[in-house]
Amino acid sequence: MRTPGVGCRTFIGLLKTHTPAQLFTESASALSALGLKSDIIHAIKNPDWTIIDYDISWLEQKNNLAITFNDTNYPLQLKEIADPPPILFVRGNPDLLALPQIAIVGSRNPSSLGEETAFNFAKTLCRHGFVITSGLALGIDAASHRGALNAQGFTIAVAGTGLDRVYPARHKDLATEIVTTGAMISEFPPGTTAKANHFPRRNRIISGLCQGLLVVEAAKQSGSLITARMALEQNREVFAIPGSIHNPLARGCNALIRNGAKLVETTQDILEELNQYYSQDEKLLSFTMESTLDPEQETLLNHVMFSPTSIDSLVENTGESVEVISSMLLILELQGYLEATAGGCYMRVK
Repeated sequence: MRTPGVGCRTFIGLLKTHTPAQLFTESASALSALGLKSDIIHAIKNPDWTIIDYDISWLEQKNNLAITFNDTNYPLQLKEIADPPPILFVRGNPDLLALPQIAIVGSRNPSSLGEETAFNFAKTLCRHGFVITSGLALGIDAASHRGALNAQGFTIAVAGTGLDRVYPARHKDLATEIVTTGAMISEFPPGTTAKANHFPRRNRIISGLCQGLLVVEAAKQSGSLITARMALEQNREVFAIPGSIHNPLARGCNALIRNGAKLVETTQDILEELNQYYSQDEKLLSFTMESTLDPEQETLLNHVMFSPTSIDSLVENTGESVEVISSMLLILELQGYLEATAGGCYMRVK
């Protein structure tokens, strides 16, 4: 990846007949016979040893490694896409790449409800044995990573830079926490800075690694829709959480649903589609009142009847705002205590 002019497809084509080490021992005429141009051949024959020494120094650090396309631990899901990265740089636990993954993406400027939705979906899906994969961006990405960590589950952050830096910089602590139990990965070598064209490339890896991709809040021109399109092209399941027709952050998700993405209201909607992947372990699936609900949530739940109960009545009976009530109702619904009914009402189910 340090040779100018050699992209993913050229690199993987060369790996069909040569190891990287063999390429560096070939003569210029032999390299030309492989279809390489003169400037590429010159770069192979005259490598920049300063950069190579930097890469070696990075790889010698604890928990850092590189996985090449022909390695046995290269993720099989990623090999299926049209232009898989020839090398994956990894910080953390590479074994997670082989586990079932759900990617969660969405707006960098979500509503507070959107962030909470992403957090709780990630938390619940982790409890069913899924690794949560996202892009470490502001907003929905970060909320998804944090939800997985909160559940003491596993999460993978796919970076658009080299792994010797964190972008955005404010997520340095989050990245450190992810690496402790999960992993960060990138196709970009150490020292690579953030550039606009890196992030669509990063997105194809996010969608390529997962069994299913969930979009939480996305404007009509959102980059998350590009990731969703890539997921469809890669034959992955695409899920979207619907929203109000008046909410600009819901228009992307609503458009995805119109075009065939599965409408998602609870994690069960995802689990039904991906039932061959998730854990049936009762220990993972158990949610008890004592361990998951705070006093305010318990109080609200006690005001929800086993018949349709309106949000207006909950506001009147609890004295909380509509926004607070709506947020807590979502949490209770995700954890299976109640379900939405017609007319914007909720009904207790346990």
